Amino acid sequence: MATMNEATADFLAQKRIAVAGVARKSGEHGGNIVYQRLRERGYQVFAVNPNATEVEGDPCYPSVAAIPGGVDAVVIATAPEVAEDVMAECAAIGVRRVWIHQGPVAGSANDKAVELGQKWGITVIPGGCPLMYGPTSDGLHRTMRWGLSLFGRIPKEI
Repeated sequence: MATMNEATADFLAQKRIAVAGVARKSGEHGGNIVYQRLRERGYQVFAVNPNATEVEGDPCYPSVAAIPGGVDAVVIATAPEVAEDVMAECAAIGVRRVWIHQGPVAGSANDKAVELGQKWGITVIPGGCPLMYGPTSDGLHRTMRWGLSLFGRIPKEI
């Protein structure tokens, strides 16, 4: 079992990260904010939305499996009922690091997706947001991290 800090540091050490569930229009979804910040911080980031061919001015892929050259990690920012399918796809193509996005309100949290990922040997970060940690963080997200941690909404170990 890893600590949350160890798992997030390992996740954010990856260079090719997909964000599944970005919205077609900027600012409509937390996944877009994650996508933008990762791109700004120098990650090679890939948008995934089966209903779009372009997001944030970049190519968008219909699935994680469709990304040329694959990815090292995936942020799931989809509706909760889609998270299991994305997790299964990650397992099928060998992605071993998945972050299920969860902010202070609704997110992609899905206990079944977490259980499946862990069963399949994936390091699953079941909540919080990449923008709360390390090189992608900012003051607002660090404050959210503190508050969510205080109330037990972010695990200490995964």
